[in-house]
Amino acid sequence: MTSPAVDFVSSYAESQPDWPAVVEGDAVMTWAQLEQASNRWANTLLQHGVTANTKIVWCGMNSTEVVVVITAARKAGAVAVPLNYRLSPAEAGYVIDNSDATVVLFDVEQVEQMEPARELCPKVAHWLVFRANGAPVPAWAQEMEALAADCPASPPPAEAAASGATMIYTSGTTGKPKGALRRGGNNPEQGMALFGLIGYQPRDVYLTTGPLYHSGPLGFMAPPLMLGGTVVIQRKFDPEGWLRLVSEHRVTTTFSAPTPIRRVLDLPADVIARYDTSSLARFIANAAPWPFELKRRYVEAFGDTSLWEVYGSTELGVDTVMAPADQMRKPGSCGRPAPMMEIALFDEDGELVTEPRVPGELFVRGAATFDTYYKAEEKFEASRRGDWLTVGDVAYVDEEGYYYICDRKNDMIISGGMNIYPAEIEAALLEHPAVVDAAVFGVPSEEWGEAVQAVIVVTGEVTDEDLTAFCRERLARYKVPRGFERVEEIPRTASGKTLKRELREPYWADQERQVG
Repeated sequence: MTSPAVDFVSSYAESQPDWPAVVEGDAVMTWAQLEQASNRWANTLLQHGVTANTKIVWCGMNSTEVVVVITAARKAGAVAVPLNYRLSPAEAGYVIDNSDATVVLFDVEQVEQMEPARELCPKVAHWLVFRANGAPVPAWAQEMEALAADCPASPPPAEAAASGATMIYTSGTTGKPKGALRRGGNNPEQGMALFGLIGYQPRDVYLTTGPLYHSGPLGFMAPPLMLGGTVVIQRKFDPEGWLRLVSEHRVTTTFSAPTPIRRVLDLPADVIARYDTSSLARFIANAAPWPFELKRRYVEAFGDTSLWEVYGSTELGVDTVMAPADQMRKPGSCGRPAPMMEIALFDEDGELVTEPRVPGELFVRGAATFDTYYKAEEKFEASRRGDWLTVGDVAYVDEEGYYYICDRKNDMIISGGMNIYPAEIEAALLEHPAVVDAAVFGVPSEEWGEAVQAVIVVTGEVTDEDLTAFCRERLARYKVPRGFERVEEIPRTASGKTLKRELREPYWADQERQVG
């Protein structure tokens, strides 16, 4: 009979108990302490009815406790469902209820988000608040740290652990978020191949440059942890604070959308020069396309050996990789296929595109893709062609096998690394009694990459301020349009489809990138 595999946290707790696993401010959690804390939290989850493959939702800004939650969920065999802490209560309530979660763990700072969401979540049996630190805990919740203190610090029973399944919600063109379910977790062989390509090392130091509910920052925290390294937590992004953390902790790796690093590079040169960033060896760029000029500025400031770019998605994992040596010689490319990933392009007739530089819808096949959309199997089926899967991006490949994303089949907006789907915003606008018709799309933004723009047909008088306030009651703030353009009629095809390319064209004229 084969003995059960030892959890990697348990292994490092034994081999390097005093090495820092998580650092947040002045607080250091060693590997031995992470093992004890995550075991106590996992045993608490088991006491609260969690069994193999139970869905649990966690919500909170980056913190040591979030790392503990993620580790505890795996040890308990639960399916961890990250929740965006910036969602409105209604949006949060939909995700929690749709996931069928029975336990919700949330940072005390999210009480205002969770309290009104509760009425939408009748299946939740336990609301567990963490990081209270003496702050009042609402009567409808329990304090996780207090509960865990009474639970054993030994690992949960081996039979509790399941396959490490995960489910991250991603919005869709219909406007309602969908849970991208991976029943078996990430493929270890594919993960190690990717780790080796990028060159992760034992005891790498990872800095959280983005929110851990996002699949990119969360996913790229895994390699340093799995190799016994250290995670440095930045709770709220601050550009000079980011530089200080890199210098102070000799950070070797991170993951970033374009906006945070642009804010770092926008600092005065003398401020950047105060900090030693020479330790940065593996900087992963993604979440939204990095403009070539931003890459050039990064290379100028931090050198030409550390910048890696990946292209992928919550559903399909990492699909292409662009090495540092190619960044300046292949402007606009997102690289070549990632290890153990196949890529194919299909034209509108479903025929395979084989010629270089001819666009086609990008499909992938490999070990990193998800299993299905939870309770939305029909949408999963619509995204596949046999065992090939797509998220609707259009690309072409050059003669050397490097891929270029040139358009999106759907209308997704990427603003500050966040995926935003116009249908959701259009639906919210159309709830307003003065809005007769609406079309939402992305427009160029120097700071965010894209900003949300709305074109509307209205009846009567309604101000931009009124519309903004109306949207903020229904949507996360980053989804609220930054501008409203009023027109007499929104252009549509004979079949009624909105001609968004026609609406976008004036905003994107003369832009380097035409994806918006």
